[in-house]
Amino acid sequence: MQDCILHCFFNFLIICDKGDSVNNVLFELRGITKLFGNVVANKNIDFSVREGEIHALLGENGSGKTTLMNILSGIYTPDSGTIIINGEEVTIKSPEDAIKLGIGMIHQHFKLVDVFSAKENIIMGQSGSIRQNQKNLTREIEELSNRFGLNINLDKKIYQMSVSEKQTVEIMKVLFRKSKILILDEPTAVLTPQEIDKLFEILRELRDDGCAIVIITHKLNEVMEISDRVTILRKGESVATVETKQTNAKELTELMVGHSVDLSIERPVVEDKTKDVLQVDNLTIFDEDGVKVIDGMSFALDGGEILGVAGVAGSGQKELCEAIAGLHPVAEGSIEFKGRNIVGLNPNEIINLGVSMSFIPEDRLGMGLVANMDMVDNVILKDYKRQKGLLLSRKPARKTALKMVEDLDIVTQGVQYPIRLLSGGNVQKVLLGREINSSPQLLITAYPVRGLDINSSYVIYDMLNEQKKKGVAVLYIGEDLNVLLELCDRIMVICGGRIMGMVEPKDVTIEDLGLMMTGHTYSQILAERGTGK
Repeated sequence: MQDCILHCFFNFLIICDKGDSVNNVLFELRGITKLFGNVVANKNIDFSVREGEIHALLGENGSGKTTLMNILSGIYTPDSGTIIINGEEVTIKSPEDAIKLGIGMIHQHFKLVDVFSAKENIIMGQSGSIRQNQKNLTREIEELSNRFGLNINLDKKIYQMSVSEKQTVEIMKVLFRKSKILILDEPTAVLTPQEIDKLFEILRELRDDGCAIVIITHKLNEVMEISDRVTILRKGESVATVETKQTNAKELTELMVGHSVDLSIERPVVEDKTKDVLQVDNLTIFDEDGVKVIDGMSFALDGGEILGVAGVAGSGQKELCEAIAGLHPVAEGSIEFKGRNIVGLNPNEIINLGVSMSFIPEDRLGMGLVANMDMVDNVILKDYKRQKGLLLSRKPARKTALKMVEDLDIVTQGVQYPIRLLSGGNVQKVLLGREINSSPQLLITAYPVRGLDINSSYVIYDMLNEQKKKGVAVLYIGEDLNVLLELCDRIMVICGGRIMGMVEPKDVTIEDLGLMMTGHTYSQILAERGTGK
């Protein structure tokens, strides 16, 4: 009899425990469908996040992740389906509605006013914030900061801040609005490993305080580290929701793409390298405001080599690329391509010298492609000067565009479809495919896989390796340090426009790279390692 009572009691505890896990759902999306014309972005998606949970949202480019979160944050309205918050069905028609319901979205590109201080950005848009007592507002923000370990100088202007400081301001802004549901879109895209660790500490504090946190990311190692559960979308539909502890990166990748994927990155060895295809010597560059952004930089790049460049955003990567491509003036030093100094020449003059250089900029639609043109016209832009006669032939460009669609799995309604209507990931594929098609001798690529899903990223890595095997010199500016360590033959780490170290992947760790990105030289790291610090 006693055993029977104990058995019933334990069954009761199990039922209660299961009930608790169901009842603490903070928000739920049921049967969400969203169409853009004939394109189905979301199809009958069910998605729920619990109170005190970090939930990762995974999927290939165009799988519907951002659309789904834009529906929750009020940017889009669903064509069908319901949104439930705290057990009650709600209607969200605008971002203002979402904010009132305690939903805060932190976009990859921050929504901050650069000339305002942190405090001004945090309170901006709050009802009656100008008339409120400034001391009370400051005290409230400081209490919020201390509670979650969000250390920030409230009087510091946004334009004076690092990327991680700006992100902290964004987090404080949504928390100041009493948000309990936080959505972060690619939150670690431009952070150092140390800054990522700090961000994850903050997110865990918020989780422990009962917040429901959704992270949209493509970095599987971070998904495994920070999330409690993962929902995977594929082609607009939800294919699975899994407990993070019960899965692995390989299984998540297979769920995302629908088939097995090899997660190893090849690093082929090219024996017959062409020495010093690119040689940069004592390069000094100033920006438009007269600030030195490249300070005495010197390095060489061989044909048949991938040289990685690591650094926090704004360390001089953009200016370096533009100077090599003839798009930015050089104050001092030289840039030699196969022994010829190209400093002072414009891009057309560089091409006329027989220099074949493909440059993939950070701003793909601002500098790389014409948004209102289709794929065919954007391909023509690269080589129209080589065509003979008065009339341009579209046939070669169309053939190239069709091959790019097939080789890179570009999702488009056709090669005559305007580039501006493609997803960000597909825009990147168009640009990289066009540049590689021009048979470069030097390929400069800045963040070619930013925002791309796993499958697409590995296609890009394979393409870069194929160029390397052909003897092309590849300058690869990336943000994923794991990829830099696997893909590149050497890594140049820069900080504030200066080289902190030129290292081989086998000799360094991710932590070493992170320290160099924040101003430590490689020799300092070696010295500290030698003393056991």
